[in-house]
This record gives sequence, structure tokens and C-alpha cells, in this order.
Amino acid sequence: MTKPFHHILANNLVANITNFTVWFALTFWVYIETQSVFATGMIAGVYLVFTAAFGFWLGSIVDHNPKKLAMMGSSLVSLGFYVLSLAMVLFEPEGAFANPYGWYLWGFVFLVMLGVIAGNIRSIALPTLMTILIPEDERDKANGLVGMVSGIGFLTTSVISGFLVAWGGMFATLLLALALTLLAFMHLNFVRIDEGRAEPTPDEPAAPKTVDIKGTIRVVAAVPGLFALIFFATFNNFLGGIFMALLDAYGLSLVSVQVWGLLFGVLSTAFIISGIVISRTGLGKNPLRTLLMVNVITWSVCCVFTLQSSIWLLAGGMFVWMLLGPYAEAAEHTTLQKVVPLERQGRVFGFAQSIEQSASPLTAFLIGPLTQFYFIPLMTDGAGADTIGSWFGTGPERGIALVFTLAGVVGVIVTILAFNSPQYRQLSAFYARGSDDDAAGGGTPAANPA
Repeated sequence: MTKPFHHILANNLVANITNFTVWFALTFWVYIETQSVFATGMIAGVYLVFTAAFGFWLGSIVDHNPKKLAMMGSSLVSLGFYVLSLAMVLFEPEGAFANPYGWYLWGFVFLVMLGVIAGNIRSIALPTLMTILIPEDERDKANGLVGMVSGIGFLTTSVISGFLVAWGGMFATLLLALALTLLAFMHLNFVRIDEGRAEPTPDEPAAPKTVDIKGTIRVVAAVPGLFALIFFATFNNFLGGIFMALLDAYGLSLVSVQVWGLLFGVLSTAFIISGIVISRTGLGKNPLRTLLMVNVITWSVCCVFTLQSSIWLLAGGMFVWMLLGPYAEAAEHTTLQKVVPLERQGRVFGFAQSIEQSASPLTAFLIGPLTQFYFIPLMTDGAGADTIGSWFGTGPERGIALVFTLAGVVGVIVTILAFNSPQYRQLSAFYARGSDDDAAGGGTPAANPA
């Protein structure tokens, strides 16, 4: 059963490289065209709003259809939006993309983002397929492989996108995206997967294909502490929206776009390293403890990695983030795969995606303008520059850096509170009981999905 899983993993790698190359390139390119932090913050916000808005619906598509069919449909939809986006590049009115407030630029951004978001079906379908194809006691290690593949994707994406933008802008980027999306679709067509889906009969007709948010909420609520896990991830994403809105602008203020893309590629080896380690060692008996420990470390790093205007300090902090990020994602996925019924997993993963990502747009939409119009002036010639500028530094990039430092402090405090919460203890105990039940032949202790 592992051979189809490896084919799906490789196929997702190609699709993820494609979609994230488009996203990275769009952000790099818009910043270079407009020189606007506001614009890059808004792009991050658009992506996250779409992710949150479509999560419920995409999860229902995964649950109600063969997973392979849903993933192939994802590629076709992305292909269509990329074709429309390429047409806008070819017929651009002179100077339209240089205006950060122009309708033509934002119409283009919306089309590109819809193509990228269509790929999110894959991020929901993959963990549900893992529940089908991978034995429970090996899923944490398989989730590590997914993290490793994500790392390879990031490495490839960042290098490709930086040089693509420098060489051919969005025209070259979209041409590559069309070719790779078509390749992923054709390969997936030849992969054979036995999902064990029961065919409807006259006596047992197929269940209605609805989003069914109420039923999904009941399943989540039946697992003690699961809502708390989702809301903790939501708060993390609220702070994480700062990275999506500002990291590229901060990095590009220190180095060229080619160097920034290459640096991302080198640092993305951290994803690969952690994925390999997880695939060999797993996450331990309590994945939730692993998740919170990772958060303590990463938010502590966030407190200090922009204290000085140094690309090396920034690179060191990013390496730690990328090294530990797959642990957090694998821990959450392993927990959900254990405690949620298979027939509901698509909708629960989609529900979690919608809720968790709903916070990041607030940050991205808020933090871009707030940084541009408050923190940058504060650290350029305002009270912040007068108070801490002698050691922290002054100027626009120091305003961006201050936002990262403040986010790190808040993140550490919230994670420590989560570690001491009753919800953490409840969900840890529920997960442990599930492991004991499986060892005794009792199966997964998930709630009845009805």
C-alpha cells in the first residue's frame, strides 16, 4: 500500500512546487514593481482569506468524492486560472502593474491566488489518504515524510521563483506553472488507489453531498480538547500572518531578490532534515507535547532574530523555524488522524484549515498598513528611534524588525499558557486512551460521525 502513497507524495510535490512558486514569485514581483509593503501585505491577506473561505467547501469535496478525482480536479481548476492570468500579463496596459492601488493589478492577483488556492484540495486530501494507506502506528513517521517533501518543495520553490522573477517576471512563472500543472494531472491519471469506498445501492443510497458544518462541529466537540488545539493553531496563525505579510519585504530590504530566493532555498534544507528525522524517530507518545515544545522554541527565536540588521541573524532564525515547523504540522495531523473518523476527516481538516487560516488575514491586512504607516515612521524618525534606536537601529527595515520581536514575545506567553491549560491535559489523555484501545484491539476512540 505504500507504493501508491509514494506516487501521491511525489505528485503533490510537483503540484506544491508549482503553486508555491507562483505565490512566491507573485509576492517578489509585486514588491519589485510597486516597492509597497502595503501591497505585499494585501497579497498575503488575499491568499489567507481565500484559504479560510474555501476550507469547509474543499473539505466536503474531499469527503464526498474519490480523493484522486478531487486532486485531479484541483489541477484542472489551477490550470484554468493560470491561463487567464497569463492572458492578463500579455494584454497589460502600459504601467498597470506598477500601481499598487490599481484594479488591473488586483484583478491579476485575484486570478493567480484562485489558481493557487485550488491546490489546497491536495493539502486536505493527502492526510485523509494517509489514514487509508498507512497503518496508525506509522502515521507520525509518514507525516514526517510529508514534511520532508514540503521542505524539498520550499527549497525548489524559493530558488526557482527568485530567478524566474529576475529573468522573466510573471510571464515566465506562469508558463512554467502551466507545464508543471499539466504534468501533475497526467501523472496522477495513471496512479491506482483502492480507497475502499462503498458503492451506493438501492437499499443504502449515497449520503447527501453537503458541507454539513454542524455535523463537523459535533465531531470536533466530541473529542475533549480538540477545539482548543484548533484555536491554539488559529492564534499561532494570527501571529504567523506577520511573517506572510512582512518577511519578504524585510529580506528584500537586506539583499537582492536573487540572493533572497537562493537563501530561502538553502535554508529550506531544514525542512528536509526535520522530515527525515521525524520519518525515522516519530513524534513520541504525546504529539501534543511535541507541538507545544516546538512553539516555545520558535517564538523564542522570533524574539531575537531581527534584533539587529543582519542577514545572518535572520537566516539563523529562519533555519530554526523551518527545522521545527514540520514537527508542529506533523503533530497536529497525527492527532487528527487518530481521533477523527475517516469519513469525516476531509471536512474536519477543511474545518481546521478554515478556522486556523481565518486569523492570518486579519494580521496580514492589519499589519501591512500598520507597519507602513506606524512602525516604519516610529523607527525612522519617531519615538521608537529616539528610545531604542541607538542599539536596535533606525530606518524602515527596523520598523519591520520591531513587529517580529513583539510577535515573538506574545507567542511565547500564549504557548506557556497553553502548556498549563486543562484542555491540553484532556486531549493528551484522550489520545493516549486511543493508543491503549488500539493496542487492546478497541480501535480509534473517535466520536460517532452521525
